[in-house]
Amino acid sequence: MAAALGEDEIDNDDYYSLLNARREATQEELKASYRRLCMLYHPDKHRDAELKRQAEQLFNLVHQAYEVLSDPQSRAIYDIYGKKGLEVEGWEVVERKRTPAEIREEFERLQRERDERRLQQRTNPKGTISVGVDATDLFDRYEEEYEDAPSGGFPQIEINRMHISQSIEAPLTTSDTAVLSGSLSTHNGNGGGSINLTLRRVTSAKGWGEVELGGGDTHGPLLGMKLFRNLTPRCFVTGQCGLQFSSRGVRPGVTTVLARHLDKNTMGYLQWRWGTQSAMNTSVVRDTKTSHFTFALQLGVPHSFMMMSYQYKFQDEDQTKIKGSVKSGFFGTVVEYGAERKISRHSVLGATVSIGVPQGVSLKIKLNRASQTYFFPIHLTDQLLPSAVFYATVGPVVFYLAMQRLIIIPYVRAQKEEELEKQQENAASEIARKRQEAETAVLLMQESVRRIIEAEESKMGLIILNAWYGKFVTDNSRRHEKAKVIDVTVPLQCLVKDSKLILTETSKAGLPGFYDPCVGEEKGLKLLYQFRGVMHQVLSGDTEPLRIPKQSHRIDGGET
Repeated sequence: MAAALGEDEIDNDDYYSLLNARREATQEELKASYRRLCMLYHPDKHRDAELKRQAEQLFNLVHQAYEVLSDPQSRAIYDIYGKKGLEVEGWEVVERKRTPAEIREEFERLQRERDERRLQQRTNPKGTISVGVDATDLFDRYEEEYEDAPSGGFPQIEINRMHISQSIEAPLTTSDTAVLSGSLSTHNGNGGGSINLTLRRVTSAKGWGEVELGGGDTHGPLLGMKLFRNLTPRCFVTGQCGLQFSSRGVRPGVTTVLARHLDKNTMGYLQWRWGTQSAMNTSVVRDTKTSHFTFALQLGVPHSFMMMSYQYKFQDEDQTKIKGSVKSGFFGTVVEYGAERKISRHSVLGATVSIGVPQGVSLKIKLNRASQTYFFPIHLTDQLLPSAVFYATVGPVVFYLAMQRLIIIPYVRAQKEEELEKQQENAASEIARKRQEAETAVLLMQESVRRIIEAEESKMGLIILNAWYGKFVTDNSRRHEKAKVIDVTVPLQCLVKDSKLILTETSKAGLPGFYDPCVGEEKGLKLLYQFRGVMHQVLSGDTEPLRIPKQSHRIDGGET
């Protein structure tokens, strides 16, 4: 829900940053910050008419921030939904409850009403395209065995199967949804298609049910029903039954699944399926921040097997994952290994090598783009040839590295630059307003800063000599980029108290006298200050907390 609010408008005012307070700040801490800013911006302290007007605007902004954060109910909403959460239609007529939890519940009710009005505008399209490729001629050629076979030439690579499916959701009410799906398939020249309509209803917070109607030229009409129910907070069950009508008669099928949370990250499943392919299956799935493990055992007709898989998740920006699995049963044994990686904001590319007896060697490439999936299973050989395994493993890595260097990185960089330019254009008027506010705040701080400097100089305390905030270019490979910084010496000196400067972990762009000079880009704060007559220097990240003076900041490395 918070994300939904953020899609409409962006809150540019951070109340915590404006008051230089932690998000966990107590009422006493908030009050102390508020009083200090009131003394700085109070209109009665300025005789000049223009300064008096500007001070009044900033004073009102500070008062608004404190009014929200000092009220437990308003603060609870602001912490979750931001400034826009306080402006939801209908909030002003809601009776104010006693606790933040009750206020949050009332707010969410209003938000649900807002969602209902936008319900008809939402769909959730999903699609899959699968193209099967037969590339066995690359490794299993017959020119040397048969005299009549043509020699030379290129190996024949054929597309022997294709499958396309698509579905869309149409919300009817807040509890009812219609799903329309269809698919087309072809294999070695023979194909068919089907279309299905599913009506789903959420009956309560504990369960839902759906009815499915389908038809196609290969299986005939289908009538099915599925139910889901939470038995306890840690256990749920699903039941599914269906009737498949065909020229051979009616074929019924039933499937039930019982699942239970074994611990915070582990689920256990028991499945029973009766019909054309009857089976009993049990599995354990453990999913953590860094790994995903699955163990499954199935007894059934015609397939019985044991399967184990493991996936490791790297904690990097590209969300890289490596995985491996082994599956053994009456059909033989299959070993798979592969990796996947995020190549853009909405795209994930993965490759898996499958080695099996008697299946042979295959390479499976999958691309997820938003809600669309593109799958390319490439059958390389029916035998376990080391050359096929080698090229299936090394080929995708070399191809990906080449694509990454020549296409993906330049494309992503250009896309980010375009989005950043567009974001900065849209925020141009807001930046101008913030810059004007910051310049006004600096003017109003001059007298207070003069007194603070005099007091600090008398006791050889903390003097901010120079301070810059914004984008610093320190990497030699980015010398072509321009630094975008603003001078914040006066605002930081104004925050000095008792020879100390303490900044919280919020973005510095919201501090009095600051503004964001490079929207959407990484920023930092660089200070050159003097304490006890000794020079100090520090470079801090935008959202990093900062406390000065510190011995480690000394330029000469001496003791403080």
